[in-house]
Amino acid sequence: MAAAKTDRGIPLSTLCTNYLETNATSHRGPFSAIAELIDNAYDPDVNAKQIWIDKTKIRDMECLTFTDNGNGLDQKTMQRMLSFGFSNKIALNGKLPIGMYGNGFKSGSMCLGQDAIILSKSMNDLCVGMLSQTYLEKIGAKHIAVPIISFNKNEANKFSGREMWENRASLKDILEHSPFNTEEELLTELRAIESTSGTKIIIWNLRRTSEGNTELDFNTENDIRIPCDDLDTSDTSVPESHSSLRAYCSILYLRPSMQISIRGQMVGNCPIYESLECIDRTYSYKPRVVEKKIPITFGYTTKSIQHYGLMMYYNNRLIKAYHRVGCQLKATNRRSVGIIGVIECNYLKPTHNKQDFDNTDTYRNTILSVASKLRDYSGKRRNNPSDNVPIEEPDDERTHDNDQLQETSGEGASGTKRPRRNCDGGEPEMHMSLRSSAAPTRENVEISREREQLLGANRSLTQENQDLMAQRDVLNLKVEQLEREKASLSEECEKNKSDRAPKQSCRPCELEQLNYECNVIEEILEQVLRINGPTSQQYH
Repeated sequence: MAAAKTDRGIPLSTLCTNYLETNATSHRGPFSAIAELIDNAYDPDVNAKQIWIDKTKIRDMECLTFTDNGNGLDQKTMQRMLSFGFSNKIALNGKLPIGMYGNGFKSGSMCLGQDAIILSKSMNDLCVGMLSQTYLEKIGAKHIAVPIISFNKNEANKFSGREMWENRASLKDILEHSPFNTEEELLTELRAIESTSGTKIIIWNLRRTSEGNTELDFNTENDIRIPCDDLDTSDTSVPESHSSLRAYCSILYLRPSMQISIRGQMVGNCPIYESLECIDRTYSYKPRVVEKKIPITFGYTTKSIQHYGLMMYYNNRLIKAYHRVGCQLKATNRRSVGIIGVIECNYLKPTHNKQDFDNTDTYRNTILSVASKLRDYSGKRRNNPSDNVPIEEPDDERTHDNDQLQETSGEGASGTKRPRRNCDGGEPEMHMSLRSSAAPTRENVEISREREQLLGANRSLTQENQDLMAQRDVLNLKVEQLEREKASLSEECEKNKSDRAPKQSCRPCELEQLNYECNVIEEILEQVLRINGPTSQQYH
């Protein structure tokens, strides 16, 4: 097949169908892929006020659906969305766009499943597009083809007219290779978009594990989860936002302006900083690349003590979560345990999967500055005994700490803590610590922190001791070698003395050399003695 060319005869680059699979691997997990589809509804060009995420079955196939009430897509916009690298999003009414690379829908949808169909209703048009790996494989396509049909909203009762005649090949392929095999089924699905305008995305042939189960777990009511077996829990338990889509969406935006519904229940619009205690908003950072100072918020988590660090946002969207910086990286530093920092870094550049920032000098300087301010905040909180930092401990650690208090004082831990507001609305939610036992006091919290830090210090000292033992063994071997060399030199000196005339002795330079080497040996023996203590006496 001849390559397409420009009007000047220069060959154009094309995309192989395998690129859809390759591009999907940019996501570390399904939640970052879902976030891309949510971002598309949030961005100012669509400006949806609500998005509904659900699971349904069509022709016995499990499907994941995303429905929003935004501005919808016409044929031109649909074509750009199904192409690669086209992005002309701009800020509207003060709302900054998140998308910038023109790749989010393609990578996100193909990470979740092999096939996707988009049904959209704009002000004047109805539009349907399909991006399907199964379709491309069945027709033996060499390049990525995207069937698209579009017609006037006033003719929504039938597929006819000049516009549909021009799109008849796309309509034929959509009906043959999508879950909707008749024109009536497709029209019914378009009519199901109840709002004046909006878009519905249906993804089928969902990704599955080696055991045949879907990567996403739909067994929990009102939530979509990642099975615990698929998460790396080698060090500590992972944050709830890593395994629960509801928890992840609750912190996805710094200032939520779009309601997200997951399987029929709204996600609470609860900004991350509203769940913190001992909040301090007096800190800021002035990068060289911007004119205004960037505010930084610090506070203590009221959830698990294991989950803390820096929450980094870009244009209101979460990019990095629980990223530990500065003194939080040291196992022996217990002052910074439980501290969460929140910063919006609109001046940095996110990676293409929006899960990290480019590792530039501007990014590194930001991390260094935040680390310094976090150390200052932790010092102020440590020196202020009036601060009560309520941190909910894991069940096993909390029970252990309460037992320790009972042993030392003869009574259980006491204290009160106000219930946190339930982010999903309704009555205040009582923490597990209030349901099972009294809330931990400041003394209890400090004991738990000190215990965790002492365990870390113990691990460090154990490693240091092993290094010193290895160093001692090396020095012992060197002592033995030097003792042998000293004995050999002594024998050689005595032999030289006996071979010379009775009045002739060793030359002064030789004696000086021998004395110098003996002094060196003595210094090494003293070093070994200081390291080993009495065990090194055997070498004297």
